[in-house]
Amino acid sequence: MSLIQKTYKSTDTEEWFDIIFNRPLGYLWARLFNHYGVHPNTVTVLSIILGVTGGLLFMNDADTTSGFLLNLLGVILFVWADIFDSTDGQLARMTGKKTQFGRILDGASGDFWFFCVYLSIALRLQDKPIDFSLFTVHFSLPHWGLLAWVLVFFSGVFCHAAQCRQSDYYRTIHLHFLNGTPLDRADDQARINEQLSWRKAPLQKFFQWSYARYTAAQERSTPHFQALWQQIQTQYVGTPPPSFLQEFRRRSLPLMKYANFITFNIRAFALYFAVLADIPWFYPFFEMTVLTAVYLYLHAQHERMSAELKLKSEK
Repeated sequence: MSLIQKTYKSTDTEEWFDIIFNRPLGYLWARLFNHYGVHPNTVTVLSIILGVTGGLLFMNDADTTSGFLLNLLGVILFVWADIFDSTDGQLARMTGKKTQFGRILDGASGDFWFFCVYLSIALRLQDKPIDFSLFTVHFSLPHWGLLAWVLVFFSGVFCHAAQCRQSDYYRTIHLHFLNGTPLDRADDQARINEQLSWRKAPLQKFFQWSYARYTAAQERSTPHFQALWQQIQTQYVGTPPPSFLQEFRRRSLPLMKYANFITFNIRAFALYFAVLADIPWFYPFFEMTVLTAVYLYLHAQHERMSAELKLKSEK
């Protein structure tokens, strides 16, 4: 195993673009930061700053040279932010400087980026006219107006949030049964949140509160896996036999490519195309159609797998 591969979470869950681009560059940055004693959480904050700045630059129309260059700069900053999003985890695994707060902050970093992306798309669209055809239907309105805000709100809240939340959960589940990666439970996260004070640690309290809601949403949307989890805790006292682990990995591994598809890189490529081609509506449309279709298939297959594994374990 190479030095770079040692900083992976697992080869089972690595995306192809991360392997050839983000991980090698992230490893070089991690070595540099480690040399100067930079904490992984600091790198996460830098990634948030880069991503937020890049997202806000997408507010500019790309129909002029200066506008196109500002969007191109936004893409570069977004790519850089993604490299640092890889770097912080690699640095944490390289140095052993892993914290619960850092894990939560790293998971929330993309939320800051894409909040600015959706804000920029809505502002960029609201005064533009609508004039395009879809199959046999022609759409024509003086401007997007409120529809732009409805579009990004639906795409961000009902599509993006669910897709990224569940793909993260499915990959963490896979890693839990593969190498013991912690699978955070909503009840445990809620108890940690209750122990924190808004007055003494407001920032940590906010992120922990958000993470408790995040894990609760993951569990609510996966009833068959939750039933399987409860059976494992009862039947195997939390430690499944090797035969179960092998069967789970065999059936879960093919689903990881779908989880990776809806996580970041593919949606980022769609975003870059949308802003540089000056068709910003394309990104939420892609998210609501292509990514949603993949997400629904992944969700159905993972729940089916969980239900079948539960039945098989009961025999």
